[in-house]
Parts: sequence; structure tokens; C-alpha cells
Amino acid sequence: MIGSKLSAMTGHVVSVETLMLRVSTDNRWSYRRAIAQPVRGESPDAAARRLSGVTAADPHTLVHSTSWRYERDGRIVLTYAVCPDPSPWLPAIEVPVLEIARGEAPATPSPDRVALANVVAHAVRHLAFLLAEDPVVARALSRHPEIGPALEPAGAPA
Repeated sequence: MIGSKLSAMTGHVVSVETLMLRVSTDNRWSYRRAIAQPVRGESPDAAARRLSGVTAADPHTLVHSTSWRYERDGRIVLTYAVCPDPSPWLPAIEVPVLEIARGEAPATPSPDRVALANVVAHAVRHLAFLLAEDPVVARALSRHPEIGPALEPAGAPA
């Protein structure tokens, strides 16, 4: 309902993007991506769970909204990080360098160009913040000992 309300209020199509994140033994991040519009009556959170195959009751997998962006075609994309990837056997794309996209000036926060790798970098950085600040996130991610070290500054450069 939130997605459809936002669409009605703004006149823009809202898409939900999920980034299923995984980390390798050398602290490199990889992702799988799925994107779709929420179905009628479906919240963005529920759409993210549907796209990633995670249930609301899953205590082992984090599903968290990490960002939104406006696309030139008029879409508003709500990005969710799903960590760890619930289907790690499926092919994923490695991000060799985590680089955040930035605006040019303090009052122009939107960069001219945002690559998907920049969105992944932002999601990883957001997870690092949450790991330190949110006990629910810390509890879920602590079940996966490979994730914490990869979210430390050396593992997840900003």
C-alpha cells in the first residue's frame, strides 16, 4: 500500500530493488539483483521479501531498506539489502571496489550518474552502520561470522 500511495502522490512509478549480498572469504562483496513493482496492496517491504525469497519470520536473513533514487525515466527505486544472500549457489556479480556515488555540492546530493555498483557500495556501508547501531541487525548478522569482518572499514571501504 505504501508503494501505491507514493505512486499516487508523486505520479511516479515505484520499483522495489533487492540486492542479495554475499561476502567471499577475502572480504569481497558480490550481489544478485531483482527488481519489480509491488503488486496491488503489497508494501515495499513485502515486495522485497517476495523478490528475495525471504519470509517475514526468517531470523537469519536481514532485509533492510537502504536507499532510494530517482531515475531519469521517472521511476522511484526503493533499494533493499538482503544479507546474507538466501540463495548463495546462484551466480552473483562481484564488486571489486566499493565506491559511493556523491553529489558535486552540499545542496546537490544526487550525483549525475549512479552505477549499480555504487548502490551496492552504499548498501554495504549502510549495513556497517546498522551493525554498529541497531541491535536487531547486529543479532541477525552475528549469526554469519564472515559478514562482520567484511563490514569493518578495511573490509568495506567507504
